[in-house]
Amino acid sequence: MFYYLRGELALLDTGFCVIDCGGVGYQLTVSQITAESLASKVGKEVKVFTSLAVREDGVEMFGFGTTDEKSAYTMLTSVSGVGPKAAMAILSIMTPEKLALAVATEDIKSISKAQNIGKKTAARIVLELKDKIAKDFVSTSGTSSDAGISIDVPHQKSSNLSEASEALMVLGYDKNTVLNALKSIDPSLDPGSIIRLALKKLAR
Repeated sequence: MFYYLRGELALLDTGFCVIDCGGVGYQLTVSQITAESLASKVGKEVKVFTSLAVREDGVEMFGFGTTDEKSAYTMLTSVSGVGPKAAMAILSIMTPEKLALAVATEDIKSISKAQNIGKKTAARIVLELKDKIAKDFVSTSGTSSDAGISIDVPHQKSSNLSEASEALMVLGYDKNTVLNALKSIDPSLDPGSIIRLALKKLAR
């Protein structure tokens, strides 16, 4: 119904903001990360992407600082048992890029750190989103110039190396950078270890 709202940020409080659009104040529930990005913009014009949740007990509008965050929210709420509040709790502790990395590497522990998100729910998120988050999230976020994030890498038959390369490209590294970072890394290592070693090389 509403894709975004543009107007004056009239109020910012814990967990929500109010945007004045032509004299009408719209209250939006926002993640902690989005709230922090809006902290210095009270009284100024802002553009916040939105999603409307209609339930039996009422209607609630959610706000997102970026289209990536909105896309991540849409993906999370597509998981069985994950509602808007749970999705916002996750997006309050991790950016869409970090969420994509956690899903790609099956990092259930990091996802379960969100408020009221148990390990079973985190595991379900990984299970249901692992195959689609790379294709859907990256193609809409524009973090890679390639279509999707599938690339030809050394030891292509190694699923661990492939998963690691996908996660690195989700983080925004281009194809050549990923190829160079993965050189000399043992493809028999688990994806998380490969990613950590690659990130160390990229940080040099």
